[in-house]
Amino acid sequence: VADNRCWSCGGRCQSKQDLQSHLHPSVNTKDVKLLLDDEKYLNPFMQEDSLLYSFDGGEEDEDECNTSFEKEEIVKDFGSVCIDDDDTAEETELNAETYNKDKKTVMVCPNGHLSLASSSKRMTENGLDYGESARSVESDLKDKQSRVYIADVIGKDIKKVNDSYFGSYSSFGIHRDMISDKIRTDAYRQALLKNPSLLNGAVVMDVGCGTGILSLFAAQAGASRVISIEASEKMATVATQIAKDNGLWWSKTDSEGNKSCTGVIEVVNRMVEDLDKSIQIQPHSVDILVSEWMGYCLLYESMLSSVLFARDRWLKRGGAILPDTATIFVAGFGKGGTSLPFWENVYGFNMSYIGKEVVEDAAKFPIVDIINHHDLVTDAAVLQSFDLATMKPDEVDFTATAELEAKNDTLDHKATACYGVVLWFETGFTSRFCKEMPTVLSTSPYTPKTHWLQTILTFREPISVASSKFTAEGSAAVGTDACPASKIFLRISIARATQHRCIDISLETAGVGSDGQKRSWPVQMFNLT
Repeated sequence: VADNRCWSCGGRCQSKQDLQSHLHPSVNTKDVKLLLDDEKYLNPFMQEDSLLYSFDGGEEDEDECNTSFEKEEIVKDFGSVCIDDDDTAEETELNAETYNKDKKTVMVCPNGHLSLASSSKRMTENGLDYGESARSVESDLKDKQSRVYIADVIGKDIKKVNDSYFGSYSSFGIHRDMISDKIRTDAYRQALLKNPSLLNGAVVMDVGCGTGILSLFAAQAGASRVISIEASEKMATVATQIAKDNGLWWSKTDSEGNKSCTGVIEVVNRMVEDLDKSIQIQPHSVDILVSEWMGYCLLYESMLSSVLFARDRWLKRGGAILPDTATIFVAGFGKGGTSLPFWENVYGFNMSYIGKEVVEDAAKFPIVDIINHHDLVTDAAVLQSFDLATMKPDEVDFTATAELEAKNDTLDHKATACYGVVLWFETGFTSRFCKEMPTVLSTSPYTPKTHWLQTILTFREPISVASSKFTAEGSAAVGTDACPASKIFLRISIARATQHRCIDISLETAGVGSDGQKRSWPVQMFNLT
């Protein structure tokens, strides 16, 4: 975007792979070369990203997949665009009226074309070469003018997504589901009401307050002021009325004209990033920052970035953030975690043909559903942990590895099929801040279900697993019934997608047999939308 920050991750991209994955939908990946050739868009210390490299240590995999890009328009909103690279120059018609109406300044060459050529290209008009001067002018304008238009397109798309996102939370049904989730609501209630040394007299900020339930808990616990931030206009009005109905609303007008006003909750209808436009709060003046920001797979909806923004701007040094830890877990699931058992016996009829197709389709998309812990065929492992009090905003995107071992207690040293992996999370209200009563909110298959369920990533083909005591037969490939894997190694990346508030997940899988033989499978890409 215009200030040389990546629009997706908020910082400078660390590699060419980052830049490719962070392209906005209005930019076609076929033309990414235009940006890749200009190294100033990237971190000067960039290194090749190993994100999508497999575990096979250089061994060739017969199932290896390749990705190719075609040539199309780079910005679909442009009218007449001249795109120059070593091999191609494509044009579409320029609609000058659109640019004048929107008052956007873009670089228009004398021939009437908008040029996004790299600085090494030459600009001509009517066959005349303008050489170095044209290159210099175009290079300067490329950094300032053409990128302003792209940033504007991106900004409009983000606003559209935000409007839809916050609008969806105007449904009371969603709030009923969340409040009715006892695992969720009781964890926050306990953290706020059972830790008096933390809450008494504290200034609390509630990011994304919704109905205001967490703000009400904070006021009930003795907070001296609660700043409740809600971007949905409807829900901000609702939260205000609820605070009034419960005698907990604070109004500047009432406090000056009515000495009987004892409320502490102030509701502000803004995104937290725009809070300064509505209310003046001294930087680092908030004692406690509370938010129920978690989405599917923990990071869906990208609300954690907003919480970290509020933390860095308003939370006191050493102030409390609730929850203060978050951990993503992963485990392998078996046939019982798929729809296959249902289709194998439908009123006595075998419809497994449908089940197989459903499982194949499931390998293309993440599924949010319940996995019974009895259907897990490996032990669970920690994939990634976050310390919300200290983490940096760009650490929301990560690549992590995990090692899964076949469960000895249920497999009896026999091979069984692992059909994919399931992700869930826990958030902690630890003794660092909740000294009297720390608590944990878990979405694990081993605990009562929550409205977050679990996130399921299905393999393209099942991997046979067994304990290390299993004796392999012959020279069969790892992951087959004859040579099941005793361990499954995973490398999983989760990052904010180019579509705002969505996340991309990449899954790399490798198996190791009891004899040390290795096998890796092609990377799988999932988009949680």
